[in-house]
Amino acid sequence: MNQIPVVIDRGSPIPLYHQLAEQLTAAVESGRLGPGDAFENELALADRLDLSRPTVRRAIAELVDRGLLIRRRGVGTRVASQVIHRRDELTSLYDDMERKGLTPTTTVLRISRAEVNAVAAEAFGLPATTALGYLERLRYAGGTPTALMRNWLPPDLVELLDADLERGSLYALLRERGIRPVIAHQRIGSRRPRAAERKALGLAAGDPVLTMSRRAYAADGSAVEYGDHCYRGDQYSFDVTVHGR
Repeated sequence: MNQIPVVIDRGSPIPLYHQLAEQLTAAVESGRLGPGDAFENELALADRLDLSRPTVRRAIAELVDRGLLIRRRGVGTRVASQVIHRRDELTSLYDDMERKGLTPTTTVLRISRAEVNAVAAEAFGLPATTALGYLERLRYAGGTPTALMRNWLPPDLVELLDADLERGSLYALLRERGIRPVIAHQRIGSRRPRAAERKALGLAAGDPVLTMSRRAYAADGSAVEYGDHCYRGDQYSFDVTVHGR
């Protein structure tokens, strides 16, 4: 069991549990703690760092909430398998996987150049009956199905669907055309998967999916993409930093 070096600054205004959580997170993200590795138990970590058990418990709970650690009765705490850790920045899932050192692969499930979807059309500021481009893909990380991605494109970008969509990312195609998404409105949640989603993602009965809907905008304010994605909870997590005023 690896003992991760941790430096606690008791004179810092940053709470002790947060200092510990950030350093443990860095150890997981850097690969020093690998998928499936046993994690130092709460009592031993508290004794080693001269911290209270509630402080250590709160730090570990943060990593569990982020999907980086898994706690199971009789097994203990272990590093989650191949979690893709998405921070609060506008990137594609493909970019996130590559940054984690994983090998992303994609299977295109469906393409349509005349899809009608009122929610997506509203995101583009278009009438509900507008024919939109539609792309449905299954994204894998190291051979494990991780995300089922549904994207809609406005009519002036439908030609992007002619590209090799199993290589690279949709955002890379947008950038090649000189369109750079710079801001997005995202809604994150969870729910029970539909039958097709459960089958595509290889989920067991009762397993939930993480969900994200996103409206992405270019620098000129034009909407360039609407996405509605679902992710395996044991393979993906969102980590959003909130700043106070």
